[in-house]
Amino acid sequence: MKAVKLFALLTLLVSTQLMANECAILLHGLARSDSSMKTMAVELTNAGYTAINYDYPSTQYSVEKLADDAISEALSLCPDQATVHFVTHSMGGILVRQYLSTQTIENLGRVVMLGPPNKGSEVVDTLHDMPGYELLNGPAGHQLGTDIESIPNKLGPADFELGIIAGTRSINLILSTMLPSTDDGKVTVENTKLDGMKEHIALPVTHPFMMKNKDVIEQVIHFLKSGTFKQLES
Repeated sequence: MKAVKLFALLTLLVSTQLMANECAILLHGLARSDSSMKTMAVELTNAGYTAINYDYPSTQYSVEKLADDAISEALSLCPDQATVHFVTHSMGGILVRQYLSTQTIENLGRVVMLGPPNKGSEVVDTLHDMPGYELLNGPAGHQLGTDIESIPNKLGPADFELGIIAGTRSINLILSTMLPSTDDGKVTVENTKLDGMKEHIALPVTHPFMMKNKDVIEQVIHFLKSGTFKQLES
């Protein structure tokens, strides 16, 4: 009986240590909150990760300040010596690119971006001068267009292990009229792509809700664990 209890205790300690060694930082998108990533955080926790679902004031500051403040703070919440992964939605992916353009994370693991405007969004091009746009989207909302001076297009290619999931369905047909090709209602599939990415897949999900989709969550966890997405059925 003592041997059984000792084995159970050792198993628990090993399991706890493995969880502590894998930290996943979740970053929501523009004008969203950590509640939008709650389902993802729960599933990552169930998969054995220390999930840091970090809430940041996305509509109050520039991309540069948001990246420095939010990611620095989120990193401090990960266990010491843990491998750090990122799971991001929309602008959250741009924050990671911005941070890594000036900082190094020695123990960086893998990054999965959901619907990132890696080449900007034509929606921003069309709406950024309209009354009320900045009130709703803040300074960062002006930085996500498709022109060559936009933040996404000034940042370089990925030099980290990156998987990207794009959406192909829209529930906002008005915004989709501003987008020139297949889109998720906010960004085209093409503009989610980034030079240097390891893998890219497109799923029949919408921009606002992709992070809650079970197939997306399954693909996220698969990539974090293996560095590849599950093969899609043809």
